[in-house]
Amino acid sequence: MDGDHTLERCREVTEEVLRRVFDQLYTQRVTLEAMILKPNMVLPGLTCTKQETVDEVADATVRCLLRVVPAAVPGIAFLSGGQSGELASARLNAMHVRSKSPNSRLPWALAFSFARAIQQPALEIWRGEESHILAAQQALYHRASCNRAARRGEYNAAMERI
Repeated sequence: MDGDHTLERCREVTEEVLRRVFDQLYTQRVTLEAMILKPNMVLPGLTCTKQETVDEVADATVRCLLRVVPAAVPGIAFLSGGQSGELASARLNAMHVRSKSPNSRLPWALAFSFARAIQQPALEIWRGEESHILAAQQALYHRASCNRAARRGEYNAAMERI
């Protein structure tokens, strides 16, 4: 996530790393049907002058994964990679919206690993203060609801204003 690399450079590196990972998994006789892959999304670096749209990131990520992740892998749980909760939800949602058509079905389930993308807003509100617990719980519930919707391809930015 750090750096000025382009989306294309991230895709190249991600693809190469995943190729090597799956080569080794095959060599080590790992049962792919029993694993969940936890990769990054394909993103430009935070200081890159060109920041692609939600749809461009979704398309680049899915194309990369389709090229290297075997269909035997049942699930992919993305790292949030320093994205805001809203942006991570929007990007995951865009991947699911594209995969709903019969010609675009994905061979694996896509979700988040539910670390920073879901926890950070609640942690920022809570800050260890007893009086902030309820608000932090509400923020955690809200992010979980948005990510659940994104997982179904039903997320939209209006959900953030609730």
